Amino acid sequence: MPRMKTLLLAAAMASIALAGQALAHAHLKSSAPAANSTVKQAPSVLDLSFTESLNLKFSGATVTGPDKKTIKTGDAALADGDKTLTVPVSDKLAPGTYTVEWHVLSTDGHKTNGSYSFTITP
Repeated sequence: MPRMKTLLLAAAMASIALAGQALAHAHLKSSAPAANSTVKQAPSVLDLSFTESLNLKFSGATVTGPDKKTIKTGDAALADGDKTLTVPVSDKLAPGTYTVEWHVLSTDGHKTNGSYSFTITP
């Protein structure tokens, strides 16, 4: 019985430790334009805010238009204590749905990626 308690305690501690490591990854907290939003004015910049500070050298985003073509963007930069990735949009965006695919490296060395969409109406 004491051995079982020790094993259960060790398993619980391992689970807590692993959960703490997972929380250290940079997760997308918010974006402008917001995910799944509909906007009337095309953005000139995308702002992606994360839960952790980012390493700019290994972070970025691509934008794909309604016709599945890649939209031209400028050089990304960091703001808000290195937690916000700002991506200038070089192309003029027509009405339609756009997909933003992002990839980041947090300053603690964890990579994460994801995507979201927004729609521009006429």
